[in-house]
Amino acid sequence: MKRGSCVAAAAAFVVATGLPVLLLAPAPAFAAEEVPYVQTPQPVVDAMLKLAGVNGRDFLIDLGSGDGRIPITAAKRFGTRGFGVDYVGSLVQLANENAKKAGVADRVRFEERDIFKTDVSPATVVAFYLLPDFNLELRPKLLEELRPGTRLVSHDGDMGDWPPDARLVVDAPGKTVGVEQKSTIYLWVVPAMVMGGWKTRVPLAGGAREVTLDLAQSFQTLSGAATVRGKSIPLERAYVRGQFVFFRFPYDGGAVRFEGRATKDRIVGKVTTPDGTTHPWRALRGG
Repeated sequence: MKRGSCVAAAAAFVVATGLPVLLLAPAPAFAAEEVPYVQTPQPVVDAMLKLAGVNGRDFLIDLGSGDGRIPITAAKRFGTRGFGVDYVGSLVQLANENAKKAGVADRVRFEERDIFKTDVSPATVVAFYLLPDFNLELRPKLLEELRPGTRLVSHDGDMGDWPPDARLVVDAPGKTVGVEQKSTIYLWVVPAMVMGGWKTRVPLAGGAREVTLDLAQSFQTLSGAATVRGKSIPLERAYVRGQFVFFRFPYDGGAVRFEGRATKDRIVGKVTTPDGTTHPWRALRGG
């Protein structure tokens, strides 16, 4: 929940389609103590939790937790367990006091800690309000440590060339940075890594056919081809959403549609053939 002072001078809202878009100037390299604390307005907190679909089964980690309002709000409204880290000791003390006052100290706690030395692997939701350059530094750690399906929700800061799965502009009354009292919230779902070769069998006209899949991946976007009877066919509508993989390819006047849950070495789900029949489906890595 921190923003550099350069944001106030650099932020501008542009309307290309009638919707406000926050433009952020590139931020220089910075030390932690150079990043001032700025509160996230409560309506923005509420919108972040709603966009991320936070519920009582989640474990929420707030990176740069400030006064603790994001984990505390989640705990009060949904019973969510939470954990927040901040490098400012006085803010950590304040956040823990706020948790006690809200009656949720048994569900959330806050510690003085370096974000980059914080284990985020237990999280199902990670929240943050950081400079865009800081987000980019943090991105490899998040992708390495978090499980596919974990939701990331950011106040105003994007992730560079990683496009969000959802984006929302909301009113931010009381916001102290920016030209207008508006905020942009971004949501990403950590994708399973499925790039590479896969082998499967699909019941097509004439009997079960060996199908080799060659998948290329850029975050949640897939591309590639399926090889059937020696013919390479480009994939269509291919993407990853958390653990789930979706794609299709044209065949025999129709399309073969796949959807499945991916693990490290296999994808298990269902395939729908051109005649509209649905069958169980499994692919193994190593094609």
